[in-house]
Amino acid sequence: MNTDSALVRHIETLCVHQSSVRDTTFNSVILPIYATSTFSFDGPGKNKGFEYSRTANPTRSALEGCLAALEHGAGATATATGMAAETTVMGLFDAGSHIIAGHDLYGGTYRLFVEILSKHDLNFSFVDMRNIDNVAAAIRPETRAVWVETPSNPLLNLVDIGAVSALTRERGLMTIVDNTFMSPCLQQPLRLGADIVVHSTTKYLNGHSDVVGGAAISRTNELAEKIAFLACAMGTTCSPFDAWLVLRGLKTLSCRMVAHERNAQAIARFLDAQPQVERVYYPGLESHLQHDLAKKQMSGFGGMLSFDLRGGREAAFRFIQTLRLFTFAESLGGVESLIEHPESMSHASMSAEARIAAGITESNIRISAGIEHTEDLIRDLRCAFEAVAAH
Repeated sequence: MNTDSALVRHIETLCVHQSSVRDTTFNSVILPIYATSTFSFDGPGKNKGFEYSRTANPTRSALEGCLAALEHGAGATATATGMAAETTVMGLFDAGSHIIAGHDLYGGTYRLFVEILSKHDLNFSFVDMRNIDNVAAAIRPETRAVWVETPSNPLLNLVDIGAVSALTRERGLMTIVDNTFMSPCLQQPLRLGADIVVHSTTKYLNGHSDVVGGAAISRTNELAEKIAFLACAMGTTCSPFDAWLVLRGLKTLSCRMVAHERNAQAIARFLDAQPQVERVYYPGLESHLQHDLAKKQMSGFGGMLSFDLRGGREAAFRFIQTLRLFTFAESLGGVESLIEHPESMSHASMSAEARIAAGITESNIRISAGIEHTEDLIRDLRCAFEAVAAH
């Protein structure tokens, strides 16, 4: 880091300066992209800390150091995608291990667990983690970890990270938290007792919809070293250019999150007042059943929300396609506002039974609020409601 660590007390400063690791060769303010596959040795067993870019690369190492600092971890590993981060972390567990996960996970995570890892003798139980008793009841002798996604995708259900971490610590298990929706600006799971945090850096950390990536940040050096070894052995590490793009995005993370949250809060309140809307899912609303938990473990409510539109799938598609400022696309966390239909898009890989159990209906619509002007976004939504009503 370029500044005295004792001087930095706020994440806004950390985002800028921790992501600005200077290169001493020419004193460039922005770290170069080390676009090299290999590094020369000074002699047998002697190099400058790098030998092959799958193992380590200066640009990627700078990103990993930044992410570890932002999440208050001992170490981080940056991967090629968010799913690569999840796959790498799951490599910690031996065949026969049992993992407890939320019943309303991101569809890609559910697919990885059910369609891929279960075929390699990892076993999963999906429970409603809003009640800690459900987690405790699912623990078996072969249970090794609890996988937490909070807020959940797309229904914004919350899990008490501190309570789950206390339970797993008591039982000798590991707690893994997907912090993609919040970013370290709004939620820091390791400080609440979690062992590992995973991110899709594609989303808020990069923030510009121009890269895919992932990361796993560990509470201890031992875990960090194990994950780094797995990433090298499995070949899941990210490229130098992708690492550089995420480093660039991190510089504005804190101010972007303020804008995302401001818009999401306004959109949620607007939607909550619309007669065509059956229900709004946003922890920043006082009506959200876990609003108090959100205030307890998060420093903000984030830029993600969803809602159920009356009229089913047909009405949902008509509404989405009427919008002009909201881009109809998957993914989230970019500067532009995105809107999607979870049942047919991000969660299509879940079985119909799993979606029903999670509460994901055909009328559910998910919004990733961007950083545009609030009034323009609300106007676009209002016009869409008027168009649907006229139809």
